[in-house]
Amino acid sequence: MRPESEEIRAQLDYGYTYDGKVVILYEIRPVWDNPKEIQHSEFAKIRFYKSRREWNLYWMRASGKWELYEPFPESTHLEKIIEIIKEDKHGCFYG
Repeated sequence: MRPESEEIRAQLDYGYTYDGKVVILYEIRPVWDNPKEIQHSEFAKIRFYKSRREWNLYWMRASGKWELYEPFPESTHLEKIIEIIKEDKHGCFYG
C-alpha cells in the first residue's frame, strides 16, 4: 500500500495504529501551507469483534464520523478487508 519511491513518500505515505482490536489507517503528508508540518488524516477503521471472530470495516465521512462500509461491512479474514480498501470501488477511502 505504501508508495515505492522515497521521493513520493516525502509527499504522501500511509501509516496505521493498532491497539489489539482496532486498526486505524491514515495518510501522512505535509500540510499544504506549511510543508514542514506533517499531518495524519484517518481514512479507514477496521475493528475486530472477538465474540464473533469478525472484522468490521468503517470509512471516515466528511463530518469526521466513522460509518460502517455498507458495500462490504464485515469479514472473517483481515486480508479481504485490506483488498476492499485497496480497490476502493466507491471512492470512500482514497477519494
